[in-house]
Amino acid sequence: MAAKKILFLTGDFAEDYETMVPFQALQAVGHTVDAVCPGKRRGDTVKTAIHDFEGDQTYTEKPGHRFTLNASFDDIDPARYDALAIAGGRAPEYLRLDDRVLELVRHFAKANKPIAAVCHGAQLLAAAGVIEGRRISAYPACAPEVRLAGATFADIAVDDAITDANFVTAPAWPAHPAWIRQFLALLGTRIEL
Repeated sequence: MAAKKILFLTGDFAEDYETMVPFQALQAVGHTVDAVCPGKRRGDTVKTAIHDFEGDQTYTEKPGHRFTLNASFDDIDPARYDALAIAGGRAPEYLRLDDRVLELVRHFAKANKPIAAVCHGAQLLAAAGVIEGRRISAYPACAPEVRLAGATFADIAVDDAITDANFVTAPAWPAHPAWIRQFLALLGTRIEL
């Protein structure tokens, strides 16, 4: 397996685990991962938030870590990447308002490159108009957006993920094992024990 070059899209108030864990896990298996955020450069940081499920009607939010970006958004060329990963949390809520971000997502979808989105990351997929006819999972509060974009909302367990064509989606960070495993399968990554 040749190492892949993955573009990792995050932003302020992205979910801490949904930023840190996939970023590190994809590197751990040998892939190059460039983490970017619009309006920020290599070496800048984004604030993350820790979202937890504590029995309330929705998740709770606490301050997370600062995550250092290792690439500059303005310098990236999506054609040079093999796949796109999108962190969840509140970041997609404002990232979907950036036309450059939407064009980036459309590039990966049109080129049929693997796209992994977790939690609220589906908001970007919906806003970019790339999921019509697909089965897409997300944090349940995003179900209306997924449906309005013409996709079927996959109401799966919080620790599960779903692959439909080149999309791998999951409801939240408890799905990391399934989500990352399915994304690695799309990438053609083989791990031998």
